[in-house]
Amino acid sequence: MKVVIIDDERLARVELQNLLKEISGIEVVGQAAYVEEALEVIEKEKPDLIFLDINMPEKSGFDLLEELVQVPYFIFTTAYDEYALKAFEVGAVDYLLKPIQVQRLKDAVDKVKKLIEQDQSDTSNHYFSIQDRVFVRDNDKCFFIKVSDIKRIVSEGNYARIYFKDQQALIHRSLNSLALKLDPQYFFRANRQELINIQYIERVDPYFSNTLVFFLTGNLKVEVSRRQSVMFKEKFGL
Repeated sequence: MKVVIIDDERLARVELQNLLKEISGIEVVGQAAYVEEALEVIEKEKPDLIFLDINMPEKSGFDLLEELVQVPYFIFTTAYDEYALKAFEVGAVDYLLKPIQVQRLKDAVDKVKKLIEQDQSDTSNHYFSIQDRVFVRDNDKCFFIKVSDIKRIVSEGNYARIYFKDQQALIHRSLNSLALKLDPQYFFRANRQELINIQYIERVDPYFSNTLVFFLTGNLKVEVSRRQSVMFKEKFGL
C-alpha cells in the first residue's frame, strides 16, 4: 500500500512514519508540509492512502480534498476532535487523534486494506457497456438499471447516489470504484464529487478561470473543475 503523509509539523510526520514501519505492507512514498506541495506529491506518486492533517498554513486538509479529482483513501490525523463529524461526511476512513496510538493506527490501516480488496474485487471484470443493465440495491429497494439511463452519480462520503430516469439510489460504493466500472467513452468525471453521463449534456458553456459548466437535461447545472475542464477539451474537442 503506497502512503503519503501530509502534516505541517516535521516531527509529526517523522513520528507517524516510524509508527507505520511496524505495520506490514506499507510503503511511505512521500511527505508534504502544505497543500500545494501535497498536490504535487499525490499527482506524482498516486498513493492508495493519505494521512492528512487538518490545520495547516494557508489551506486546510479539507481544502486539499476539494482540489483533488481522484481522491485516494484518506485518514485524518489531528490534535482536535471538533472536526470529526465533518471528516466522516467528506468520506474519511478514520479520524486519529494525536498522539496516535499504534493499535488505533493498525485498525485504521486494516479498514483501508479491506476497502482496497473490495475495490479490486469490484473492478476485476471489464467495465459495463452503455447497453448493459446493472443490479443496484438501496436498503430494501432493488433496481435493475440500464446503464444508458444513469444520468449522473454523486459522491456522498463513502457512498454514492445514482440518478436514473426520475429515481435515485444510494449505494455503499466509492465514486472512484464506480468510475472504473463504467465506460469512459460515456461517463466523465466532472469534478471530485460527480460522474456525468455525457449523453445527457445539452450544452457546455465557458465558466470562470478557464473552467466549463455542463447543462444537463432537466435544467441541471454541473460545474467542472479546472483540471477536468482541460481534460474534457482534450478528449472531446475537435
